[in-house]
Amino acid sequence: MNVIALPISSRQDRHTRWPRGEQRLLLHNVPWGDYIAIGTALRNRPALRLTYAHGNLEFMTTSAFHEWLKKRWGRVFETLAEEAGLRIAPYGNMTFQREDLERGLEPDECYWILHEPQMRNAATWDPERDPPPDLVLEVEVSRSALDRMDTYAALGVPEVWRFDGDTIHVHLLQADRSYLEANRSPLFPTIPLEEMVRFLQPNEAEDFLTVIRSFRDWVHQYLPKTNP
Repeated sequence: MNVIALPISSRQDRHTRWPRGEQRLLLHNVPWGDYIAIGTALRNRPALRLTYAHGNLEFMTTSAFHEWLKKRWGRVFETLAEEAGLRIAPYGNMTFQREDLERGLEPDECYWILHEPQMRNAATWDPERDPPPDLVLEVEVSRSALDRMDTYAALGVPEVWRFDGDTIHVHLLQADRSYLEANRSPLFPTIPLEEMVRFLQPNEAEDFLTVIRSFRDWVHQYLPKTNP
């Protein structure tokens, strides 16, 4: 195995005192079996992300800012789905592994929406039987050394939302297994996602639940009106 220790960013986020950088370690020439064994040994480390692609294995320990954004974004998205009347099966940062593709990773948050009935209360994910998540949320306060979007495309994830702390990027899977960046989500066609950013960024004047209540009120103005 070849080991590369990636540099740790010390840049401070412009909104808070928290550093946005995360610690990363990249290994090359890692057999699939070793990746599985390492993942099993580290299963109870929720702040650790493993990304595997064709023998390359990246370890990432998430920062406080990353986890803060992940929690905030997940709650905002679930509130949006609730107000839009969608059914969701949320599975957090569960591990997805495909030996036939030589790929594996954990998203920050993942959801089955169109396939919610199929995955409702499922205890495991079987790639030979079960669909990939309908939508994935990715926090990108620092960039992975491996192409996680390429892995999502290989897995067939229809929609990926990436947030870098300043901008939401919506990526829609195309027929050729590439992603096209879009301004709106087909799941929420009336919602101006770029305006959601203010509910995701730190706000010293409002606590967490106050922000969520404000977001809920904001969403209502963009959802289709229903007859009583």
